[in-house]
Amino acid sequence: MKLRSAYLADFVALLFPEVCEACGITLVAGEQLICTDCRYNLPFTNFHFKPDNMVAQQFWGKIHVEAAYAMCYFAKGGKMQHLMHQFKYKGRSKIGNLLGNIAAAQLQESSSYDNLDAIIPVPLHRKRLRKRGYNQSACFAQGIAEKLNIPVIEDNLVRVRATETQTHRSRFLRFENMQEVFQVLDPGALKNKYVLLVDDVITTGSTLESCGAELLKIEGLRLSIATIACAE
Repeated sequence: MKLRSAYLADFVALLFPEVCEACGITLVAGEQLICTDCRYNLPFTNFHFKPDNMVAQQFWGKIHVEAAYAMCYFAKGGKMQHLMHQFKYKGRSKIGNLLGNIAAAQLQESSSYDNLDAIIPVPLHRKRLRKRGYNQSACFAQGIAEKLNIPVIEDNLVRVRATETQTHRSRFLRFENMQEVFQVLDPGALKNKYVLLVDDVITTGSTLESCGAELLKIEGLRLSIATIACAE
């Protein structure tokens, strides 16, 4: 029976081969979603080793964060752009879990992320969540949580107002667009906690800044930030 199932799987793979979500080549046995070459040659930033990195600097003088990090650089036409397009718009939610696993391994190499109590993904408005079917930031958060054994909290920080797309907006307009968008429903549950706030891609940081500002109203809360990618 197992042999028959293996033959069937090989036959299906022959007709419908799985391809790398980053470069498009056919995956070989043992590879999942991303080929070995792409996985080890993603444009990693190594920001987890650089406390004063460009992502952390975006929050200086705005909100206090313990550490801030983006796993990869995002460049137009690059592998990360293709990978993120598949992840966000083509229903390939498992990409987020895999990238979260990779990010978790890097975060474990930095003492700045020791003793985290919870991971909170940037929430989507319910209308956008219904349309997309999943929150890409939550997929990334779940991938990190699997490796760090830390709970993901998705029902406390909520988006109470839908916003227009941030694409092509200036930093000031992005910040204005994100005012009074997020709300913490149960501040007591996060009192004195060390929280990792995660998103997919950071550009100006206005969304994360708005989320962080709400979370930091909570007594004793410490905050760090992690994203999949940032613009070079």
